[in-house]
Amino acid sequence: MYQFLSRISNKYFSRYAHILFKWFFNKSPMYRRTTGRITSVTKDLSRIEVKIPLSYKNKNYVGTIFGGSLFSATDPIYMVQLIQLLGREYVVWDKSSMVKFKRPAN
Repeated sequence: MYQFLSRISNKYFSRYAHILFKWFFNKSPMYRRTTGRITSVTKDLSRIEVKIPLSYKNKNYVGTIFGGSLFSATDPIYMVQLIQLLGREYVVWDKSSMVKFKRPAN
């Protein structure tokens, strides 16, 4: 279903790909459960910003954001972003990932 929607949006609305990328991710049930929200996407899809507010859904034992929540909110973005940038003739498979923290979550 997601690939079909992506093909339709790329064919008819390629000018608005960055807006649709953000909208589809934020409305997708699989992504909404991560508690992350995409806040901005550049027009060329090279930079995507995600905000993860602290809530009861993602707090760990000591009251900070659980690391798995950080990862689950960012992991699906890389693959879809690369597919959009490289095109369908490439197979994109994420084998590893790393999260760089700007500051401690509290």
